[in-house]
Amino acid sequence: MSPEKSGKTDDPKLRKILMNDLHQGNFKQTFHQEFDDAKEFFLTRERKKQLQKMHRIRRWLSLFWWLLKAMFLKLTSFRRILLVIGIIFVLTSGQNNGRSGFVGGILILFVLMLELKDKLLAQSELAEGRAVQRALTPEESPRVPGWDLWLFTQSANEVGGDLVDFLRIEENRMGIALGDVSGKGLGAALLMTKLQATLRALAPDLKSLSELGRKINKIFRRDILPNSFASLIYAELKPHSKDIRLLNAGHLPPIILHGSAIEELPKGGLALGLSSDAAYTEHRVKLELRDTLLVYSDGLTEAMNEKRELFGEERLFTLLAQNMGLPAKPLGLKLLTAVQEFIGKAKRTDDLSLVIMRPMEENG
Repeated sequence: MSPEKSGKTDDPKLRKILMNDLHQGNFKQTFHQEFDDAKEFFLTRERKKQLQKMHRIRRWLSLFWWLLKAMFLKLTSFRRILLVIGIIFVLTSGQNNGRSGFVGGILILFVLMLELKDKLLAQSELAEGRAVQRALTPEESPRVPGWDLWLFTQSANEVGGDLVDFLRIEENRMGIALGDVSGKGLGAALLMTKLQATLRALAPDLKSLSELGRKINKIFRRDILPNSFASLIYAELKPHSKDIRLLNAGHLPPIILHGSAIEELPKGGLALGLSSDAAYTEHRVKLELRDTLLVYSDGLTEAMNEKRELFGEERLFTLLAQNMGLPAKPLGLKLLTAVQEFIGKAKRTDDLSLVIMRPMEENG
């Protein structure tokens, strides 16, 4: 095929892409979202505090200058030099009939291309990490005789720091875990994988959950970075039973729905990794038919809308009171729908995970 024909074939595709971009609209909303993301990434806390004290005009001038400066300093030295040369060529283009402006534009586009290449490479690696996380994620509704179970996790970024896992330890012994690692992104995801591997390795050999918590904490504290930690709820149950053995290491207290009552279980021990001497207690929970045990991450109650309002425990408890008798999955979907409607078009900032356990009547 000749280059001319090839070019004619490619042009409509490019035009079609651009037309689709134009038809999508939402430019104002997208601009605000991208601009907010840039401020969040490039500006330090001190800069943000300084901006709040400035008058409007000075605030906007300072904001744009600080953003440009921060962006410039994050470039490699080679790309900074290319960008400066490109800008100089563009600014002096009037002195030589625009020839240097063309060269300057090419240099600036080349720097943008290199930055885009880095971004796409990072996204590709994150996508591979996400694929690994999905492979380690259990099925949504594990089958355990006598139980209605539903597990869910959704990361705010490509990879997340929430752990949701299901372990078939023995024929008569199952484990369910929900954890939340401090931090976000790839670092939190790596720590989550470490926590999951440690739990899977230790749980089969330890019948005492207090001892399990102590050993996981010891290993996790030994291997993590300073100031890192993780919260964890680990529950063990048996088929055809309504009893749950529970370990809580610094996580939000699980909630029990019993009749028309909503009860929070007692708080647990320290989060994993905070102290090498932390002690943990095993709790036993006895549920009745139609009771529900809900375990959730703070991505549920701390979901934030465009007004920077939190979903909060009050909304959660109200929603639970209105849906007391629902099976596990319908209840979970109600919670997810309510959170999504609350945050609207705001960007999700934290991972969201749910585990719902409910004794189920058995036929025959």
